[in-house]
Amino acid sequence: MAGDVYRPSGFWCPFFHYVADFFGMENYFVKMYTHPEVVHAVTRHVVDFHLEANRRFFAAAGDEIDAYFFGNDFGTQRGLLISREMMAEFIFPYFRQLTALAHESGYHVILHSCGSIYDVIPDLIDMGVDALHPLQARAANMEAERLAADFGGELAFIGGIDTQDLLVNGKPDDISADVERIKRLLGPRLVVSPSHEAVLPNVSPRNLLAMAQAARR
Repeated sequence: MAGDVYRPSGFWCPFFHYVADFFGMENYFVKMYTHPEVVHAVTRHVVDFHLEANRRFFAAAGDEIDAYFFGNDFGTQRGLLISREMMAEFIFPYFRQLTALAHESGYHVILHSCGSIYDVIPDLIDMGVDALHPLQARAANMEAERLAADFGGELAFIGGIDTQDLLVNGKPDDISADVERIKRLLGPRLVVSPSHEAVLPNVSPRNLLAMAQAARR
């Protein structure tokens, strides 16, 4: 760290999305069953590019960064986009290579993944994820109470402040109370932020300020 500044960076590598864009999402999922060798070949090509790009980036960055931050949205509001079994075949082997490279280079790993990904959090921990972002608060099984009870000693958490309803429609006092609640649950392993990768335009500055002030207390 540079003083009290923690610096995540790296090539984002949302390979799950790149391959979905290449085939079209529905075709991608169908081809996992009908043409698995083709899916593996395309995924291998995409991930190899990003492995080499990150090798060069990490070599140049050295101790100027602290963590490799990348994202793949594996979840919907209610569950995973594909089964854990399909992820184990088509996602995890490549994912593990990216996290291994980051750890070998001396960095923590932060994963961005929207949606309900509760069912694969143990796998993500096993593959070397150190922190999870953005904790989509209203997605199934992603409430802070459950995450704290099941993974509180194994992961750091970034996010968790509901941006689907609370930050949009809530009053500043409601937001402050929710920040305090999540801080109590997740403690020093929490970085407070909206449960999205950005502050969306329908969040008022007043509510954003309430979140930030409560986070600093």
